[in-house]
Amino acid sequence: MKSELIIRSNSNDIDFALLKDGKLLELHKEKEDKKTAVGDVFLAKVGKILIGLNASFINVGTDKDGFLHYHDLGPQIRSMQKFQNHVSSKKLRDFTLKNFPVEKDIDKGGSIKDVLKTGQNILVQIAKEPISTKGPRLSAELSIAGRFMVLLPFSDRISVSQKITDFKEKTRLKRLVKSIKPKGFGIILRTVAKNKKVAELDKDLQNSLKHWEGMCKRLNQNSKKPQKVLSEVNRASAILRDILNDTFVGIHVDSEELYDEVKEYLELIAPKKASIVKLYNSKIPIFQKFGVDRQIKTSFGKTVSMPTGAYLVIEHTEALHVIDVNSGNRSNKAKSQQDTALEVNLIAATEVARQLQLRDMGGIIVVDFIDMHTASDRKKLFEHLNKEMSFDRTKHKILPPTRFGLVQITRQRVREEMVIETREVNPNKDGKVESPIVLIDEIAGELEAITSKGLYKNITLHVHPFVAAFITKGFFSIQRKWKLKYKKRISVIPRDAFEYLQYHFDLTKK
Repeated sequence: MKSELIIRSNSNDIDFALLKDGKLLELHKEKEDKKTAVGDVFLAKVGKILIGLNASFINVGTDKDGFLHYHDLGPQIRSMQKFQNHVSSKKLRDFTLKNFPVEKDIDKGGSIKDVLKTGQNILVQIAKEPISTKGPRLSAELSIAGRFMVLLPFSDRISVSQKITDFKEKTRLKRLVKSIKPKGFGIILRTVAKNKKVAELDKDLQNSLKHWEGMCKRLNQNSKKPQKVLSEVNRASAILRDILNDTFVGIHVDSEELYDEVKEYLELIAPKKASIVKLYNSKIPIFQKFGVDRQIKTSFGKTVSMPTGAYLVIEHTEALHVIDVNSGNRSNKAKSQQDTALEVNLIAATEVARQLQLRDMGGIIVVDFIDMHTASDRKKLFEHLNKEMSFDRTKHKILPPTRFGLVQITRQRVREEMVIETREVNPNKDGKVESPIVLIDEIAGELEAITSKGLYKNITLHVHPFVAAFITKGFFSIQRKWKLKYKKRISVIPRDAFEYLQYHFDLTKK
């Protein structure tokens, strides 16, 4: 597997596309005027206390106040408040915590009114960005994310990512971290810490401690407005920090300033990988060159086609997302309808896992797979979906398929879902229709089904003149690609009477 990160800089924002073997897997956007990001720490003001909800609104400077629940205060909130007050008033200049006397943990079933008072200052971290009409979700249990570990002030625990399953490796990592962990801090080892040496872990730890020290120096008890005291690294650095591994073969950037930033960050966290950063300089837009624009068009519509002729229909409601799996014009060599259903469902499961990451869909997702009547087939589907979702870094849970083929997934929502308009103006009438690129993928899926039978001597495709031109124009046209792929000439006939996205195949048997 080969991974590439494509970074496009615009006047007001930056787009990041993660490709795996050329296929678009994640798409992110960073806006320059964005006030908050997940991981930012603010010295904020406590607003209204909501006794009924056991929570409080917190003013962090956004349009809507943030929401802080009692359970998100963290058991060491009193120690954090004491430390914050001492540092802000300059009574304490040692930020290491090694000699700091901790307070008693708060009761798990306590009331927020016994801990917070309206108008007081509090250190909070953005746990979830503002979504729709809601303000950010906050946590007072701070954490500082590094490349290999997460640093937890006022904690003493050492834990290892659940994705590291080897018991010996877990034991080794815990032993190494125990030898370097400073007093007063807990550590969570991330998945990328696997097989790392103590020197690499210690370097990452010291870098996180520098961020902690920098945050403490910015605390100002007299600040009249919410103050950001620790910023999460920029989106490019955050993506690289979280996912960079040996499969990365290229990071392509079309901005010289961003190129320097990314290269400098890589030299800090992974010097051996710094050479894969490339400055893109061409008249062809970077997303067009690497095929990202085309994949966006075909991946963000209501209907998502798959190469096999099957397709997904994705619907969004206020409460949940619904994904319907359809076999479409699927034609294969399976011996029975049962085998066909399983094969289509396995292909669809792979695409569902990709779509959840690509669109960053959160909350409750219900997938309606094609009915399967045997428990063994449902088990195969469940195991395959879990395997495909194992690459998803966002916290999620999958329930086994019901007898009706329904699979329920919950996926943590921390940012706005990625929504992109893929439809274009309809040349035949008012309104919009899906891009012709989406139609081409649908046609290609049906072509695959037709040619796999090997029964037809001549294949003629009738389409709208605009779509016909899209297929046939250019030296290396789509029509030419089809001929090379299917070893057969596909005739394309423009039809003025056809609707924009209407098409029809004429087939002549051998």
